[in-house]
Amino acid sequence: MIVNRQHGLAILFRESLPPILLLALWDLVVVILFQIYHQEWMDQPALPISLMGSALAIFLGMRNNAAYARWWEGRTLWGSITNNCRSFGREAASLLGGRPDLARYMAAYPHVLRAALRGDSTGEEVERLLPADVRSKIFACSNTANALLYEIGLGVQQEVELKGIDGAVHGTVDRILSDIANAQGGLERIRNTPLPVQYSVIPELATHLFCIILPLSAVQTLGWITPLGSSVIGLLFQMLDRSGRDLQEPFIASVHALPMHTMARTIERDLLQPIGEPAPAPIQPKHGVQA
Repeated sequence: MIVNRQHGLAILFRESLPPILLLALWDLVVVILFQIYHQEWMDQPALPISLMGSALAIFLGMRNNAAYARWWEGRTLWGSITNNCRSFGREAASLLGGRPDLARYMAAYPHVLRAALRGDSTGEEVERLLPADVRSKIFACSNTANALLYEIGLGVQQEVELKGIDGAVHGTVDRILSDIANAQGGLERIRNTPLPVQYSVIPELATHLFCIILPLSAVQTLGWITPLGSSVIGLLFQMLDRSGRDLQEPFIASVHALPMHTMARTIERDLLQPIGEPAPAPIQPKHGVQA
């Protein structure tokens, strides 16, 4: 996730630069053809392209709102997971009377979930936090994050039976695990349900088409400065389209995705420090991007 505005503008401009260079070259070709081989079919009225630009702006706004809603819902669900993981660590210490191993399991959970959502490897965090037998159990399941929650739930059940803990206490801890599972289900729903093709493909095609047609209408008024004026307008539409495409997939490996590694590391630190175990350093932004 981009956390520095200056770096963010530079990244957006760099991502939009290749199509803009192509459009500027196309604008120059249109100007040369208009000046040398001016024909009647080149005299395009300005009103249709203006209406098309207005309609495209509304369309891109709708798509970007839908994409941002997916991104923000993902961030909200990760916030729920963060809060409930902290609550579990507190309840494991106060209500269950210890079980630092369960706190370590829960510290590994966000790393397992992050890897599952991104389709990536779990990394050294899971090897450090989980014993080999637990790793073998969860990696044998298709849904590793859910399998780890299952193991944590079994550990809670064992502790309740061993110490004769009241059922109400068990219910309190189990509700926390249920809330985590519900948040995980919401994240998986976002990952497994992409935006409809009308929102994910058509805006990009419409934006490119608009940028191609734009100089045919602008050249009559702007003349030789058409590449400048048309490219600036095209840049704005290209950046709007690119922003929506970046936000609609909040879990992929991208500078625009949610900083799941940072959030997982934060949860890990919050769970390990209270039980007196060494915690890794927080992840710092690199070049204005939080991983």
